[in-house]
Amino acid sequence: MGIEDQPSVEESTEPPICGYIDAATGTPHSPRNRGTTVSIASTISGLPSPHQPEKAVSSSAAEDHPEPHTLAAEHLERLLKTDVKNGLDDGEAARRLEHNGPNKVEGAQGLSTWKILLRQVSNSLTMVLIIVMALSFAINDYIEGGVIAAVISLNIIVGFVQDYRAEQTIQSLYALSAPTCKVIHSGQIVIIKAETLVRGDIVMLNVGDIIPADLRFVDGLNLSTDEALLTGESLPVSKHPRVLLDDASIPLGDRMNMLYSASTVTRGRGKGIVVATGMDTEVGKIAQLLRVNPGSNDDISPSSAYWKRVKTSTRSILGLDGTPLQVKLSKFALLLFALAILLAIIVFSASLWNVDDEVLIYGICVGVAVIPESLIAVLTISMAVGTKAMAKGNVIVRKLSALEAVGGVTNICSDKTGTLTQGKMITRKIWLRNGSTATVEACTDPFDPSSGIVTWNDLRSEPQDGLKSTSRLRPITRKFLECLSLCNNASVTEGKPVSSDDAADTLTISTATVPNWTAVGEPTEIALQVFAMRFGLSKNTISQSDGVHILAEHPFDSSCKRMTVVYSSPGSDSVDVYTKGALEVILPLLDASDDIKAEFTAKAESLAAEGLRVLCIAHKAVEANPALIDARDSTECNLAPLGLAGLYDPPRLETADAVKRCKIAGISVHMLTGDHIKTAKAIAHEVGILGSSLNATEVANAIMPAASFDALTDADIDQLETLPLVLARCSPSTKVRVVEAMHRRGGFCVMTGDGVNDSPALKKSDVGIAMGLNGSDVAKEAADMVLTDDNFASIVTAVEEGRRLFDNIQKFLLHLLVSNIAQVILLLVGLAFKDGDGRSVFPLSPIEILWANLITSSFLALGLGLEEAQPDIMVRPPHDLRVGIFTREIIIDKMAYGIFMGSLCIAAFTTVIYTPMQDIYKDPPWYGRLGSECNAVYNESCNSVYRARATTYATLSFLLLFTAWEVKHFTRSLFNMYPEMYPGPFSVFRTVWRNKFLFGAVVAGFVITFPVIYLPVINRTVFKHQGIGIEWAVVAACVVAYIALVELWKAGKRRFIKGTTHGQPAVGQV
Repeated sequence: MGIEDQPSVEESTEPPICGYIDAATGTPHSPRNRGTTVSIASTISGLPSPHQPEKAVSSSAAEDHPEPHTLAAEHLERLLKTDVKNGLDDGEAARRLEHNGPNKVEGAQGLSTWKILLRQVSNSLTMVLIIVMALSFAINDYIEGGVIAAVISLNIIVGFVQDYRAEQTIQSLYALSAPTCKVIHSGQIVIIKAETLVRGDIVMLNVGDIIPADLRFVDGLNLSTDEALLTGESLPVSKHPRVLLDDASIPLGDRMNMLYSASTVTRGRGKGIVVATGMDTEVGKIAQLLRVNPGSNDDISPSSAYWKRVKTSTRSILGLDGTPLQVKLSKFALLLFALAILLAIIVFSASLWNVDDEVLIYGICVGVAVIPESLIAVLTISMAVGTKAMAKGNVIVRKLSALEAVGGVTNICSDKTGTLTQGKMITRKIWLRNGSTATVEACTDPFDPSSGIVTWNDLRSEPQDGLKSTSRLRPITRKFLECLSLCNNASVTEGKPVSSDDAADTLTISTATVPNWTAVGEPTEIALQVFAMRFGLSKNTISQSDGVHILAEHPFDSSCKRMTVVYSSPGSDSVDVYTKGALEVILPLLDASDDIKAEFTAKAESLAAEGLRVLCIAHKAVEANPALIDARDSTECNLAPLGLAGLYDPPRLETADAVKRCKIAGISVHMLTGDHIKTAKAIAHEVGILGSSLNATEVANAIMPAASFDALTDADIDQLETLPLVLARCSPSTKVRVVEAMHRRGGFCVMTGDGVNDSPALKKSDVGIAMGLNGSDVAKEAADMVLTDDNFASIVTAVEEGRRLFDNIQKFLLHLLVSNIAQVILLLVGLAFKDGDGRSVFPLSPIEILWANLITSSFLALGLGLEEAQPDIMVRPPHDLRVGIFTREIIIDKMAYGIFMGSLCIAAFTTVIYTPMQDIYKDPPWYGRLGSECNAVYNESCNSVYRARATTYATLSFLLLFTAWEVKHFTRSLFNMYPEMYPGPFSVFRTVWRNKFLFGAVVAGFVITFPVIYLPVINRTVFKHQGIGIEWAVVAACVVAYIALVELWKAGKRRFIKGTTHGQPAVGQV
């Protein structure tokens, strides 16, 4: 069926009550928020380069470079040398295509494979490992060099695989472009590829078409478009070809005569003149924002630009650009590198700078000891495991770095439509002429008539009660509901859509499916139909029970903003006329006193102040007359007002609790929306962004239209006491400026969004989170994370997981660094152990050090990375990004534990060396001596040295195993770590079993120590130690002493530094 034969349905207009049409004259009013500025560079002639920064276009500027929405169609035809009736000829279209290029949008620059690979190497720790590896190979120490090469390879492979899976080149803007379109060429309608469109082409549009380029709407009937992905508008926007706008800088959402690329035609038909193609379209400009290099060198000299590139490249290679954790770890790695050089100098000085291969190996050994080789791999794998946990919480992590970053956010900037709200309309309130009111609450499914609770005059009733009590409805209430149902072309069905005359003759505007319920039609009409169905008064039910049938329909028209239907009843000479529409166009048609009209107006204003879109419902019963069918004026007069209906896009049920949890966690939530300011304010109050504790002045300061915000300079914004919590009518550049303002205040922000218009801000923010179900592909590709359920509450899951990961990073970082400090202490003191040739003897061989760091410590660190969240994790404020993971408590603890561990390892080494054991082993009396050439190969003089190394290695390994359990909590005793869950003297067993991966890693570390010590050839040739016997008593004594020292240290912290939990305030102190 062609569109010409289909009846239209009522438009979904955006503002709450005031339309654009004067009721008396039918003349369009100018849209509101006229003063709002928006970044528009596209002009008919003299179009600036898309690489130039966007600027607000003033009215005076529009005179020199006229915007198409300020020009009449005839003027535009002359300017573009085209003809609305006949279009361009094929030759002229081909010439323009060759001159201007194809109508294609270039996707945002993604990361190529080699860039992803380079990103894995671009951190200071990896660079340090590469240097150590090169030195090892240079002195022919191939075993150590090979092990370090394997570590580097593991780090790169793990990171590359994770990032390659997540990071894809942004090509989704191509999918938003219509593949073909209808145009007029030489007076004939032809179908061409959308990419061959040129300026001046005349495009024909029908329902369901994707607009292929930016068009000036010049002719059509009842055309509406869905611009939600571009402007954030929650409802389809009606377009008017004859509207002329005199303000060049009016927001995109208010340009009623423009059709923008990637929007969808939801209703009507029309034609338009192409005024912008490709990267010059509004979508193209957004794509350009994703591609543009923020560090542009346009305004500086070539030499300055060169040094700027060198500086940027150096910072990138060293990993000094990125999330706070990445930067902090890179700086830490540089510090360790400097410390390694210092320790090597100490080693060389101890040998009086007589640096032979053995001294060089010892220096490298000390350098290796100070570097946590497995840190990158452990961090990457822990984050990868975190991404799986996040996926179970409906959050897909595209970039691993975002996982730890989200835990430190201070601000969340959220879109409204589809993010904080459900993205569907419901009839929220109705008001009847007799004073009765009804309110719908707790509606979880806007299409399900049984969802939610209806409150009539403060008396609650379940929807099922309404379905059973239609006979008890008052006459005015029943008429009101009948009007909602009959003056309506939407179809709401349970299960699959039913085949009915209504459905067959209804113009399909949008189709959405949820479990069990399907709705077809305009969002506004769906909401009204669902409300009537709550009381068993669907259109089919009324038609079947009362036998009524439709005589005439006067469809919605953009010039009158109302819809009227005429129904007849069997055996009756009268007919019922039902009308609905905007209040300002219905008021002149009412047969009512001025007092009643004033009452309706006041109530409508009250509902509009709550952010509701208000419709007036009217009815009359008259004698059947042929004029009612043909003459609209005769039908729509002397109407009796029945009441008002207030509709809105409801917030998700989980949103209010999620916002509350964010506030408790010290995170400020901001709403940045393209919607109307009254609607934004109402939703912000409902979800708790504007809390009840704010007074009227604070609320006024917390809400700001984007026009006012855009008019402020950066200095003015920085002088504001706090940034606005609600910004309405936002453009893409507004959102970006908000993010920049937060950065200047030292904030670390998350930006959520679902539309194309959100993409630049998603890229600009520290962590961009896109909606997965209803979000555009562009937003998903620009984001760091994607919510698979589009639920704002899932962001809280992301923040909680990020904070858990941050806590666990502190735990395993402490564990790794304790090991490094202990090894450094051991090796530095080991310089004093001289053999018969005056050379220092290694207390630990290089391979023993690498084994302890890579095998023993790595799996323990992974286990610590899987620790569950602390109970107070979401009542603490965000951690201080300036301090990062290296808090004062962490630094002191690692030094203390490192000294304990290093001292006990020295004690173990010296005990074995200087304790006579010839009676036990029947060896020559080598005790007290350090043999000869024991660093290189085994010989008979090295027995005591090799046993001492094995003892020291076993001591170090076992102390690392117990340290993993001790650092599960920084202050609580291992023997009473979870008193609220595991009381009693044997709670330690349940504590260590709680994290099963860590328990397995400890057991495995314990077991693997024995083959490393006792396997022939492996022990003497590779590890340079040998099997031991009575020395296990020394190991056991050192373990007991270490646990006692750590427990005493924690007891002192609990006694003298009360109320700390992982360096954060305790619950009662927040």
